[in-house]
Formats: sequence, structure tokens, C-alpha cells
Amino acid sequence: MTSSLRSDGDRKSPSPRAQPSRQRDAFFDNAKYLAIVLVGVGHAWGQILDGNRTVETLYRVLYTFHMPAFIVISGYFSRSFDLSPKRVKRLITGVVVPYLVFEVAYTLHRRVSEDPQSDFSLLDPTYLLWFLCALFVWRLTTPIWQTVRWPLPIALAIAALASVTPSVGNDLNMQRVLQFLPCFVLGLLLRPEHFQLVRRRSVRIWSVPVVAAALVIGWWSVPRMETGWFYRNAAVQDTGGPWWSGPVLTLALFGCSVVLSACFFAWVPGRRMWFTALGAGTIYGYLLHGFLVKEGSYTGWFQHSFLDEPLGEIGLTVLGATAITLLCTKPVQRVMRYVVEPKMDWAFKADPGDAARDREKRDKSGSGTREASTEPAAPNGSGEKVSV
Repeated sequence: MTSSLRSDGDRKSPSPRAQPSRQRDAFFDNAKYLAIVLVGVGHAWGQILDGNRTVETLYRVLYTFHMPAFIVISGYFSRSFDLSPKRVKRLITGVVVPYLVFEVAYTLHRRVSEDPQSDFSLLDPTYLLWFLCALFVWRLTTPIWQTVRWPLPIALAIAALASVTPSVGNDLNMQRVLQFLPCFVLGLLLRPEHFQLVRRRSVRIWSVPVVAAALVIGWWSVPRMETGWFYRNAAVQDTGGPWWSGPVLTLALFGCSVVLSACFFAWVPGRRMWFTALGAGTIYGYLLHGFLVKEGSYTGWFQHSFLDEPLGEIGLTVLGATAITLLCTKPVQRVMRYVVEPKMDWAFKADPGDAARDREKRDKSGSGTREASTEPAAPNGSGEKVSV
């Protein structure tokens, strides 16, 4: 953002405190919040799939796009990532440290609630922690995707090859890392004008029959296709299908993910809403709601017959959305920030470049103030654009 500052006689340049701060984009905060709510609802639905074709249809459609949409946003906001000390520090404190902390926490939770002999394994992510492993790998490879000539076709080829390579294994849940890679690379390639395109009224209207068609296809697929394909966490050989079905389904799922994600973005409001501020805390809701889902699974709560009835399914949906919403709020962020987004300045060397840039900014600020107070006024309509 820029602001135009005029030199009017002896008027001094405003101090840094008087300059406006960079504002968050309400559209992306809304999109992140709505996507994370769908993640919570999907995890709730995943506990009551057995013999429930309606829920499984909704579940399959949801799993086609909710994580891909979230990953596209992650890629979009990773466009500026490089291997500078500042970015690497942020990657460690915002991804690696939370992964280590929550991997231990989830294992301890399982030991207390279900299996006292449960092993600690930093290479086999527990439940939803695969996303942090994936985000770490994706961001480290960002400079590669911004350098090669055809990043998206290459990423799709890697995902297709992974789908027919059982030897990839479960370390860091690498199958998911590779099979979801095209969604992240797509996010790296997007620009603001691309999101403007899908937010047009015509796209919003067309999204309704597209989603309706997706629901029909989802209903048709329930008895004919394994749900595991939507998780993208295994090679085709592990499902017993022919080898060629791996690349075909990988490309088909990617295409469906892009289309349904576009439909999702088309309906995301662009103005500030009551939930907009919660978009800044989605990582808290994501990491914490898994404890609720796992505890319900360990205690058998999801086995209640009430959840097989329509009213119970609706209630579980509302409960899942409400729980993850509360976990994104400011009070939760304040309590958990020290493990989810720790600063950890003590663990890193001082960056000489940052110190030099700070000195340069102070020198420029000081000279600008002196010049503004001693030089004659500029003509009306002229001014200097200053980045804020």
C-alpha cells in the first residue's frame, strides 16, 4: 500500500506511528475461515460414514475441494518465500516447531485415552499433522517452482508418478505431500486478478449447477469407488486397482478440485463479516480440533445411534463447525501462541542484513524530517510516494 505525502512549507513528514498499517484482505481471511470450518465438518462426518450414503456423498464432494482450496491459498501466500534467514526462521517457528510439539501432544493424548503403548514417531505424522509436513516441503521447494518453465505440468507429473509408486512410503506422509503438490504450485502461479475472475456474478451463478452435478456424481460413486482415493495418501497398488488408474484418477481429481475450489471462492464474501477476524487464527483451529475428534473416537462417542438419524447428523455438523470456530478465536490464540507461533528469537543468530536495513530506515527517516522542515514547499499536486 502506498500513500502520497506532500511537502507543504514547514510541515514535517509523519512519524512511523502516524502511518497507516497494512490491512489484511477480508476475502482471503473469509476464505481461510470457511475452508477450515469445512475441514472440521469433514472430520466430523468422517466418523459416521458407515452405511450412510447421504453423508458419504457430501463427504466425498467436500473432500474433493476443501483441502485443495486451503492448499491453493497457502501456495498463493508463499509466493514471496525464499531461503533468506527471515523466511527460514518463520518456516521453523511457524511449521516445524508446531509439528514437533503437536506430534508429541497427540501421541501423549492417545497414550492416555486409548493405547498406553503408542509409539512416538516424528516421521509418521499423526492424523491431521501431515499438512505441516507438506507445507514444510512445499515451501522449501518454492524457489524451484518459481524457476522452472512449466511448474504445474511438472507437479502434475510428479503427483501421477507418486500414485503408482508404493515405495514412496509413509515417512512424512510423502504420498499426500506429492499428490497434493499441484494444488500448492497452482497457488504459487495465481495472481489477484485470477481470484477476481472467479468472483464474478456469472461464475457464482454457474457454480450452483456445477455443485449439484458434483453431488449427483458423488452419490453415484459411493458404491463404485473407494473413499480412500479422496485422501490421496496411497499408491494405486495398495488399493488393488490397475496401475493406469493412478495417473488417471490423480489428474481427474485435480481437475475436479480446481473446478469445485473455483465454485467455493466464487461464494466467499469479499467484505468484512463477523467471522473475518477468525481467518487469522485458522491454524489454531486446525491443530486443536483434532483432539476433540480423536477423543470422541477413543471414547466411542461417535457410535451413538442418535448420530445415525438426520437430526443427529445435522447436530454433529453444527457442533463441528461451532467447535472449530471457537478454537480460532483470539482468547485461544493468546493462550496457545507460544507453541503455535513462537517467536524463539533466542534460537536464531542475528541477521546482519536486518540490522543494516534498520539503520538505513532510521537514517532516511531522520534526513527526511530535516529536509521537510528546511526546504521550500513543493507545488500543489506534487508529492512523493512512500511505501507503508
